[in-house]
Amino acid sequence: MSTQEPHCVPYLKALGDPSRWRIVRELLGKELTVGDLVTRLGISQYNVSKHIRILRDAGIIETEKAGKFVHVTITSQFRHQLSTENNTLNLGCCTFHFDQE
Repeated sequence: MSTQEPHCVPYLKALGDPSRWRIVRELLGKELTVGDLVTRLGISQYNVSKHIRILRDAGIIETEKAGKFVHVTITSQFRHQLSTENNTLNLGCCTFHFDQE
């Protein structure tokens, strides 16, 4: 067995949490700020920020600070693994459908 993790393991670990799954679903349509995500998801800014850090470390999202706002988007690398409708993620080992809870 190889000591290297397959490329999909960080994605699987990050997407295994329901709140992070919801954050990615919200970001599939457009860039949002941390404040937007707090409002849409109904969870604290602390928790949204914690989940954003995990998703960013996994290479799923990226952030950019603009003044007092932090803008959050899906990375181009992650987006390349999505279907053209942005609702299906194919990691090779498994497939996820973002249009389903």
